[in-house]
Amino acid sequence: MAPISTSREDFDEIPAVVGIFSAFGLVFTVSLFAWICCQRKSSKSNKTPPYKFVHVLKGVDIYPENLNSKKKFGGDDKHEVKNKPAVPKSSLHLDLEKRDLNGNFPKTNLKAGTTSELENGTSKFFPEGEKEAISPDSLKSSTSLTLEEKEEKLGTLFFSLEYNFEKKAFVVNIKEARGLPAMDEQSMTSDPYIKMTILPEKKHKVKTRVLRKTLDPAFDETFTFYGIPYTQIQELALHFTVLSFDRFSRDDTIGEVLIPLAGIELSDGKMLMNREIVKRNVRKSSGRGELLISLCYQSTTNTLTVVVLKARHLPKSDVSGLSDPYVKVNLYHAKKRISKKKTHVKKCTPNAVFNELFVFDIPCEGLEDISVEFLVLDSERGSQNEIIGRLVLGATAEGTAGEHWKEICDFPRRQIAKWHMLCDG
Repeated sequence: MAPISTSREDFDEIPAVVGIFSAFGLVFTVSLFAWICCQRKSSKSNKTPPYKFVHVLKGVDIYPENLNSKKKFGGDDKHEVKNKPAVPKSSLHLDLEKRDLNGNFPKTNLKAGTTSELENGTSKFFPEGEKEAISPDSLKSSTSLTLEEKEEKLGTLFFSLEYNFEKKAFVVNIKEARGLPAMDEQSMTSDPYIKMTILPEKKHKVKTRVLRKTLDPAFDETFTFYGIPYTQIQELALHFTVLSFDRFSRDDTIGEVLIPLAGIELSDGKMLMNREIVKRNVRKSSGRGELLISLCYQSTTNTLTVVVLKARHLPKSDVSGLSDPYVKVNLYHAKKRISKKKTHVKKCTPNAVFNELFVFDIPCEGLEDISVEFLVLDSERGSQNEIIGRLVLGATAEGTAGEHWKEICDFPRRQIAKWHMLCDG
């Protein structure tokens, strides 16, 4: 058997071939790794951000009902009603998207009619055989509105009043509101609800549910107040506040309606009424109490020192006892809240002593675009804290609030304290 001869050149070619295969393998491995990383990155970008970052999307409308172009509450859009296929009466159809926040299905509301329809056909609202009377004031024409009201029309509120002599109860039914302005600039709609208070004692406070995405909400909610003698009705007044719910900040106030009950006769049965919603009148009220505030502007460090000193003559929260006040301090820059603080709660006192100091960093030079809001609240466990009074200090403030702000701007590094009357919150 002849021996196999191997030349030196063959041994030199082997490392070259191994090197070529190694290079191809390295390039393939790097390419595969890069492709896997790109796939992972693209899959992460398509995922919904976690809930704790939802507040970053405040400028984006992220209501679930907008993701599938359906509404939970309120009047249906006319175009959607036309295009929506009819559902047979025999079939059981449950639209899960139309449930409220508690998972209940809203009651079907009567379609809102015109003022002439209310005048000619009030049987739509009241059953037959029931005594009813329509107030002449409820049929006022829109031509009686002033030019200012026409320029800034805030809608109309429809409601009915009744007194139950058998149960000695005063009954208020909030039916609907029409033509509300859009408080959400992106979706051009509102999430309205109504708060109602019986004045002057403010013992009875109620509110309706929130109706989503509508400018013509149909509430049809009845509130019964027991223990009010009929002879006392003439001394009372109803105060309606129309608001728009805001998930991420303080609710927007659309307007208000004030109805003095003097001269309104309820002995003949239900009375259907409507009133134009007007802009809220933020007026000073001696019944809200006073707040002693000390301010100091440090121009060198560009900081504002706020000291909440005392509150006095705060009103009672209700008939049962005194309020438990505390103060929230909000700092605004160009009407945007940039910082907030709050004091401790003082138990059962109309004259609270806080003596708490807060230091705010000012994001700009000077105080031209800065304002400070003080909210005196009543701490209540298990329910939403009620606003006792409100105070705003800034360049546009009037009265003592404006004078106080001008003094701290003219005399920096000086601590200046003043008493201020609280306004309705």
